Amino acid sequence: MRRILLALAVFVAACSSRKPPPVTDAAPAPPAELTPAQAAQVLAHVSDRTLTLGDFASAIEGMDQFDRMRFQAPQRRKELLNEIIDVMLLADEAREKHEDKEPVTQQEVRQILRDALLKKAQQGAPQPADLPSSEVKAYFAAHKADFHEPERRRIGAIVVGSPAVAAGLAAALQGAGASRWGELVRSKSIDAQAKANVPLDLAGDLGFVTAPGDPRGDNPRIPQEVRVAAFALARVGDVGATPVPVGGRVYVIKLTSKTDPHDRTFADAERTIRVKLAQDNIHARQEAMIDDLRTRFPVKVDEETLRTVKVDLPAVDAGDGGR
Repeated sequence: MRRILLALAVFVAACSSRKPPPVTDAAPAPPAELTPAQAAQVLAHVSDRTLTLGDFASAIEGMDQFDRMRFQAPQRRKELLNEIIDVMLLADEAREKHEDKEPVTQQEVRQILRDALLKKAQQGAPQPADLPSSEVKAYFAAHKADFHEPERRRIGAIVVGSPAVAAGLAAALQGAGASRWGELVRSKSIDAQAKANVPLDLAGDLGFVTAPGDPRGDNPRIPQEVRVAAFALARVGDVGATPVPVGGRVYVIKLTSKTDPHDRTFADAERTIRVKLAQDNIHARQEAMIDDLRTRFPVKVDEETLRTVKVDLPAVDAGDGGR
C-alpha cells in the first residue's frame, strides 16, 4: 500500500496544481495502448480541473507490476480513481493551509521525489537473468572464498544461576537421552526461550554458530565463551562436562547438530551472483547520477557548524534493560 501511495503522491504533485500546464509545441506522449484522443478523454471533474483517461492510465503505469495487478477488476479501478481524487483534494487543501511549507512536509516531498528520480536510474539496467554467463562465471572464479561454507554447530543450553546446580546438571546429563535433556531444560533453565513449544531434543535451542573468530557465524544468543566450549565437543549429542560461566549465568551446553564445511558449486551460487551483480549495476547508476549532480551543483558543508549540532536522547529506564 505504501508503494501505491508514493506513486499517487508523485502523480498528484505533477498534476494537481490549479494552474494550467504551460503550452508546449510537442504534446506529451499518451500512455501505452491509448491513442491521443483516448488519452484526452475527461474521466472526472475535480473542482475547476479535469482528470483525463491519460492521467489515470499514467498513474497506473507508474506503479510496479504487482501493484498494477490489484487494479484489474473494474471496481478496484473505481476505488483507485476515488483515492486519486481524494489525494488531489487533500493536497489542495493542505496548500491552502500552507501545510506544504512545513519543514517536515517539504522533507517528505523531497524524499518522494528522490525515490522517483532514483527509480529512473534503474531503467535499462539489466535484470539478473540478462547478465552474460561469462560475467557471472568470472565473478564466481574471482570470489570463490565467499562461497566457502564453514562448519556450523547448533547449540542447546540449560541456563542457571548457580555453578553448583550447573555442575549437577552436567553430570546427570552425561549419556542421557533427548527426553531427559528436554525435561531438565523446561524445569531448570532460566532462559526466556526455555519453555518454547518445540521437540524435546531442541529444547533450550540457541541456534547455529561457526567457529570462534569467524564473523559470518556470530550469534547474539551465544556468548563467546559458550561458542568456544561448543567447538570443543567431539560428537553430536554430547553435553559439556564443564559448565560455562558467563556474566552471572552458567551454561550447560549440548551439541545438537552440525554441518560440515563445504564449497558451494557454481550452480548453487549462480542465482545469488546474478542478483548481486544486477543490484551492483543499479547502485552504480544511482551513484553516477548523484556524482553528476554534485559536479553540476557544488556542495559545501560548514564542518564547524556541523560540530555544534547536539542530539538529545531520552533517558533510558533501567527497568527496560536498555531496549
